[in-house]
Amino acid sequence: MRGNSFQGKRVVLTGASSGIGWYLATQLVQAGANVVVTSRRAERLRQLRLATGNPLKRLIAVPGDITDADHRQHVIDTAAEQLGGIDILINNAGIGAIGRFDQASPDRLRRIFDVDFFAAAEMTRLALPWLKEGREPAVCVVSSVLAHRGVPEKSEYCAAKFALRGWAESLRIELRGDGIAVVTVSPSTTRSEFFESLIDSPRDARSFSFGCQSAQQVAGKVLRAIRRRKREVVLSPGGKALVWLSRLAPGFTERLILANY
Repeated sequence: MRGNSFQGKRVVLTGASSGIGWYLATQLVQAGANVVVTSRRAERLRQLRLATGNPLKRLIAVPGDITDADHRQHVIDTAAEQLGGIDILINNAGIGAIGRFDQASPDRLRRIFDVDFFAAAEMTRLALPWLKEGREPAVCVVSSVLAHRGVPEKSEYCAAKFALRGWAESLRIELRGDGIAVVTVSPSTTRSEFFESLIDSPRDARSFSFGCQSAQQVAGKVLRAIRRRKREVVLSPGGKALVWLSRLAPGFTERLILANY
């Protein structure tokens, strides 16, 4: 981006009611962007507007469920009508679960894929006509280090993030001629409400982690990756170590994970 600035950029952001999404929204507004945010929790989006100073036309909240096709269309239509177009789409919304695959219901797998993969892909499909007319356009996918290495008791989440990363790799090449950057960012464990909203999981469920960062730190690094139009970024030192160990010493990596399982 010229001058590494979000000033005046028109952004659509999913999963904005907490964690990484909350800080992405606040930092974007502080940087001068105009942002349409969405999440299922309308009250949290109201609190987000208050936290950012309730800027008119700078933060537009569209509460709803991004797994619903009509809601996705409404979000894109709102950005087009109120902002005049879209320059950046950030697919941040995500859910997870912890527990063995053979003890889970088929519904758990489908719910995770609906939010973590299908909603992001279909939101992008709707945004592409506007992005092609945008200023320095970009699609950002907030993925996970678990899109690079599967771990036990997160099989559905890993599968969805692997799918998301593969889709983004393909899309990046397809859209190069249109001038649209596709940026994939892979955080490790993030201190947020993620573990409080796990589906079909024990309330005290926790899992092995390679590094941990605050949601505010992760949000700043996501925006830096977008500014620099990076192809793919793994955020934490622990996450980078896991990715490289998996590539260079897969057997050792598996034993290390098994030892902490």
